[in-house]
Amino acid sequence: MLQNSGKLAGCTLFITGASRGIGKAIALKAAQDGANVVIAAKTAEPHPKLPGTIFTAADEVEAAGGKALPCVVDIRDEQQIGAAVQKAVETFGGIDILVNNASAISLTGTLETPMKKVDLMLGINLRGTYLTSKLVIPHLLKSRRPHILNLSPPLNLNPVWFKNHTAYTMAKYGMSMCVLGMAEEFRGQIAVNALWPRTAIQTAAMDMLGGDGIGKQCRTADIMADAAYAVLSKPKDYTGHFLVDEDVLKEHGVKDFDQYAVQPGHPLLPDFFLDEAPESLVKQMEQHGVLQVLQGSTPSGGPIGSTFDIIRGVINEDVVKATQGVYRFDLSGDHSGVWFLDLKSGSGSAGQGEPPAKADVVMTMDSGDFTKMFAGQLKPTMAFMTGKLRIKGDMTLAIKLEKLMGRMNKARL
Repeated sequence: MLQNSGKLAGCTLFITGASRGIGKAIALKAAQDGANVVIAAKTAEPHPKLPGTIFTAADEVEAAGGKALPCVVDIRDEQQIGAAVQKAVETFGGIDILVNNASAISLTGTLETPMKKVDLMLGINLRGTYLTSKLVIPHLLKSRRPHILNLSPPLNLNPVWFKNHTAYTMAKYGMSMCVLGMAEEFRGQIAVNALWPRTAIQTAAMDMLGGDGIGKQCRTADIMADAAYAVLSKPKDYTGHFLVDEDVLKEHGVKDFDQYAVQPGHPLLPDFFLDEAPESLVKQMEQHGVLQVLQGSTPSGGPIGSTFDIIRGVINEDVVKATQGVYRFDLSGDHSGVWFLDLKSGSGSAGQGEPPAKADVVMTMDSGDFTKMFAGQLKPTMAFMTGKLRIKGDMTLAIKLEKLMGRMNKARL
């Protein structure tokens, strides 16, 4: 890990989305220097599935050696941001650093993205970043170490990063355009930079939605916290840079990156926008169900998406070893579509679309019967015998599937 140098001692950081994940990790890293941290996030009450609130994050900051100010802030609300900024100034005497971390994501195509989601992403990623910066900048101009750090990617115009999720890319690049413009506008007065991870980062949301198979391919949020600390420790003339966490840390002498891996030695999933074999990245994400998770497969897939969320949570290397089969489900009815279950490679994967390898068995049935089958209300063998299920391929794999269903039903309880 990158050692603290004490350069942020006494500084006040205003961090959006800091109740969990990368935002909280940056807060804790700064707290080790004795920094003051404004936890600006929406979560005041415990989330039913995601851990952490602004208050628990504040407790951790103070336990790490810093001072904390938890503020309920929806960065789409100008009054809430303004009130939090004013409270921060009254409490700590000013603001030195702004970290624009809060973000919203939906990796869906133009026709599949409701305007409500478009507005959400633009409202948080673009407008929220711009508005928060606008309200904090007057105070940064009074600081001796002023810095804005946006957690956003390099501005990469390769069409591959637009074609499948134009709305998200526009919203995320909006954050990056704030860096491009504000760095020039306030050159010599405020450092403005962007930071982006080279690989996928493990967060509570990723654990909840993607399962263990996804986490193994990630690094922890500590790598982003260390890289952010290195950037924020630089003088204000260090500005206008689009940085990648791994590159930043290499420049600071870090050589062992296994220390940041969730599972050292396991292949890592590269992040978006970096042009490191982008088509291969998309294929990897499809195979492991990541795209379905980030696209919101539960709302758009209804009960089928919910079922596959549970499937991803119970499959593992032992299940794969015992099954050795790739399933394709051709569903008709109210929730028609093609879904897959790969229990033949790695720790398994499942999701919407074509399977990553040729299917050993193809199951064709009504989506309603599919839901009943995985809920334990209809056995595959009985569904086949009554004509509700057509099977093409290895019949024994249909029987093996019943064991997985038993695990799923336990997971529901």
